[in-house]
Amino acid sequence: MGLMSKILGETGSSRQTDDYVELSAEDFETDATEADTTVRIARISDQQDVIDIKDAVYDGDIVIADITRHTTQDQTMEHITDELKQVAGEVGGDIVQKDDDQLIITPSGVAISRERLGR
Repeated sequence: MGLMSKILGETGSSRQTDDYVELSAEDFETDATEADTTVRIARISDQQDVIDIKDAVYDGDIVIADITRHTTQDQTMEHITDELKQVAGEVGGDIVQKDDDQLIITPSGVAISRERLGR
């Protein structure tokens, strides 16, 4: 079976659990002190969570924030989004909402494409 067959599958083939490898963050040794930019993961539950996100963006980090606890029309979420837009503007960064579940906020020098890769 060739590489592309493994990726795309063959007609009539069935995948087995053993065909997949589960990855865990503990499997990788990283030294974040060597990186210029760190990608940080956050969850926005309430207004208090915005403080840590703002600090990370001001420090030059990229933040991917889970907003599934809020609807996009939620008054609190609108206020949080406005506050994070202001932070992105202040640092010369970028902000985009991915679907209904994530906000991506970047510092200066990092732009977010509005076009998806692939089809």
